[in-house]
Amino acid sequence: MLEIERKFEVPTEQDGWRMQVVKSFSIVQGYFENHGRASVRVRIVGDSTANLNIKDNSVGISRAEYEYPVPIEDAREMLRRFCNGRIVEKTRHLVPAAEAGLYWEIDEYHGPFEGHFTAELEIPTEDFSFQRPAWLGVERTGNPRFTNAALAVTQCWPQ
Repeated sequence: MLEIERKFEVPTEQDGWRMQVVKSFSIVQGYFENHGRASVRVRIVGDSTANLNIKDNSVGISRAEYEYPVPIEDAREMLRRFCNGRIVEKTRHLVPAAEAGLYWEIDEYHGPFEGHFTAELEIPTEDFSFQRPAWLGVERTGNPRFTNAALAVTQCWPQ
């Protein structure tokens, strides 16, 4: 499957999106050691859903991504056994985009990334035009330092 998304930082002082949130849920994701062309992660969403995800490490708007459900207890064990502290914890907030059927995924990070926010919009084509909300900050699409895989490894927010 091909994922096409744009990614932005959201400045802390820009919280106008909060009144538009239609759903929020916790995410804990851990990354397996990575030495190749893809990142492999296990993700627990809320208290009852878990997935194993393989994502192309290429830089850009479009990347191959594959996701498979796994039992929640297996996911917890994989986090403990294979991720060695390469973990990102966040709350994901969904905000409807101006374009029908699309949602901004605003990630509010916790732990070493506390106080940082990103917003992603999955779009149908690379040249898809969308309205940019006033609360969006600097675009980080294609910047490998802002991938969750990179955050998990460095455990610090890029400057």
